[in-house]
Amino acid sequence: MRKLLPMIGSHPGGRSALTCRFRCGDACFHEVPNTSTNEYVGDVIATALSRRSVMRAAAVVTVAGAAGTATTLGTAPPATAAPAAAAVSKGRGRAARGLRFTAVEPNTADTVTIPEGYRQNVVIRWGEPILRGAPAFDPENQTGAAQAGQFGYNNDFLALLPLPGERGRKLLVASHEYTDEMLMFRGYDAANPTRDQVEVAWAAHGLSAVVVEEDRRTGRLTAVPRHHLNRRVTATTEFRLTGPAAGSDLLRTSADPTGRKVLGTLNNCSGGTTPWGTTLHGEENFNQYFANGSRATDKRYGLGTGASERKWERFDERFDVAREPNEPHRFGYVVELDPYDPSSTPRKHTALGRFKHEAATIRLTSDGRPVVYSGDDERFDYFYKFVSSKRMKRGGSRAVREHNLSLLDEGTLYVAKLTGDSPAIEVDGTGRLPDDGEFDGAGEWIPLATATARGAVSHVDGMTADEVFVFTRIAGDKVGATKMDRPEDIEPNPVTGKVYVALTNNTNRGVGSHPGADEANPRNANKHGQVLELTEHRNRPESTRFGWLLFLVAGDPEDPATYFAGFPKDDVSPISCPDNVAFDPYGNLWISTDGARLGSHDGLFGVATRGGRRGELKQFLTVPSGAETCGPIIEDRRVLVAVQHPGEVDGASVENPKSTWPDGPGEYVRPAVVAVWRADGCDIGV
Repeated sequence: MRKLLPMIGSHPGGRSALTCRFRCGDACFHEVPNTSTNEYVGDVIATALSRRSVMRAAAVVTVAGAAGTATTLGTAPPATAAPAAAAVSKGRGRAARGLRFTAVEPNTADTVTIPEGYRQNVVIRWGEPILRGAPAFDPENQTGAAQAGQFGYNNDFLALLPLPGERGRKLLVASHEYTDEMLMFRGYDAANPTRDQVEVAWAAHGLSAVVVEEDRRTGRLTAVPRHHLNRRVTATTEFRLTGPAAGSDLLRTSADPTGRKVLGTLNNCSGGTTPWGTTLHGEENFNQYFANGSRATDKRYGLGTGASERKWERFDERFDVAREPNEPHRFGYVVELDPYDPSSTPRKHTALGRFKHEAATIRLTSDGRPVVYSGDDERFDYFYKFVSSKRMKRGGSRAVREHNLSLLDEGTLYVAKLTGDSPAIEVDGTGRLPDDGEFDGAGEWIPLATATARGAVSHVDGMTADEVFVFTRIAGDKVGATKMDRPEDIEPNPVTGKVYVALTNNTNRGVGSHPGADEANPRNANKHGQVLELTEHRNRPESTRFGWLLFLVAGDPEDPATYFAGFPKDDVSPISCPDNVAFDPYGNLWISTDGARLGSHDGLFGVATRGGRRGELKQFLTVPSGAETCGPIIEDRRVLVAVQHPGEVDGASVENPKSTWPDGPGEYVRPAVVAVWRADGCDIGV
């Protein structure tokens, strides 16, 4: 068991008040947007038949299949986990391949702490110039024009793409989730921001593409400024709305009567890469940028009724819902960027639905159709997938490129419904395992709408197809989707095909009138979160049925309410609040955390997903004071992380910094991207 530190932070999920304020508009302090009466996952699972105590999931499959119900959940195969009783045979000995490093101890050091024998460098920081003509970063004289040519603020999702024809170089793409004006501007007055400050913030949002140079002897990466592929996308860049809702009356504004063109992208959180060479970015907490919401649909999406935190509506009326009621309908989508074409217009895909997308990750069907998984990062909301009806084409011609850029505009959008197989009496809110030794069950994907080249069809009674794609949360309410605990990043394992869902936390569980514990969320007042493992029927991503189990129940390993796939808990690192997930070449799951509630700083962890070491979890790094670990990329010889919002601690400001990372005392604290590699040049963790 690794030493734990006294718990710090009193805000939900362990975040500081500053983070809650600027990142998500204090979402955890607002009324839960989902007030639907459809069953919460806990209610579904808690009322599941008690036969699980006497039968294994395979028997349930047989019985349910014999019943002949075409839509039954029971016909999905159960996901597999090592039985708890077998745990004693695991543990000691050599770690799983890819995880053979000395685990970093929990700590509160104001730096990026890495394992013994590893090295690191800062690849790029907020404000570094990347476009031709952009000036050097001058924090005391910031302008919107300067920031539009510089690396943006609060880097989140990262993609590192090949760069054919340029030996030793790659193309780094980053999302910039949000701005924290208290840490950006000296003397910032939140009640009276200036136009200059607002224009800097607009330019600091969005996306960055920047070429990086590799040191072949190490894992060091260095940004290449002024490369012709370098690009900034901001809150004022023109985007194209595509897919079934493009042109809808719900998306038309006075500035865009066509409903097909929108300025900017906001709150880009995690994302994904596509097999055809583009990047996907999820617009998450977009609601916080809009003022004066009043409709039921506004409330369902968390829009406030008064002024916004940043007061952008004072400088652009499109952020005032009273003046432009459809403008917020144009945010909350998955954005696709072609990073190899700096002149291309980025797209917002309406067919993937509108909600607080944490990410968008892809797995191809056997016949080449992309399936996109995405979570809606809100307490008691849902997770989704989109199955395209079009096949990807191979090749590099312009025609092939254009075809592949349309793949996410036609197909069917689904939402998940789960059921469980343990009796309610065995799920008591403490996290104690049911008698069968697993938290598990089955599920189905419920179709919401289908888009074709000739139009779209709604599968939700009382809603048009346009309404489904624009008010996707409400569609999920109507079909009885399963309420989850902040489903964030969702990633298919490229080795096994299993899909992993990060459920960060939900301190509202069992509090007041909120639902209590259930098999998929087995703890009341759940502050540490869990990771769900989903197995599609016959391992086919287009399937409408799946099995699921809780692969990891996070927290202090000495706490009985934790679970590590049956692995001995005295041999794992403590972990809290899983957020982003990624995979290494061996199929190990890597988890970054956000708002850890165990006293240590957030970090990056690797965990084996198969074999005799399944569930072995080790901490690889921690990030500085106030920071969150984002955007992990795990390569053979390099790990990349985005260090987001360092120094974002209660009471922090430019005048009163709570971190000196990355440049030391007297300098502005700056979000940045970090590369880590082995000092001997060998592969990570082997």
